[in-house]
Amino acid sequence: MRIKKGDTIKMISGKDRGRTGKVLRTDPHKERVAIEGLNMIKKHLRPRKQGEKGQIATIPSLVHVSKVIIICSKCGKETRIGYGGTEGRKHRICKKCGSEI
Repeated sequence: MRIKKGDTIKMISGKDRGRTGKVLRTDPHKERVAIEGLNMIKKHLRPRKQGEKGQIATIPSLVHVSKVIIICSKCGKETRIGYGGTEGRKHRICKKCGSEI
């Protein structure tokens, strides 16, 4: 999976199409990512201690990686990710400006 935690991405489909956010976590086996402030769902939480109230929390749900595109930190454009290797080290590069992501 080419998207990692901390990357800035843009939603390209779904109810949050066009909005941007930062990746909070990834699930490489299911090819899904959770994005800060996007695809929010409501989760009902029970009280854990005596006298505490239950609550409804909004948390970001996972989105398939095919529905997002990464935004380059250098040029600020939506881009695809390529790989380049120098000195035995593999790193991700922006397909538009060629800089390391």
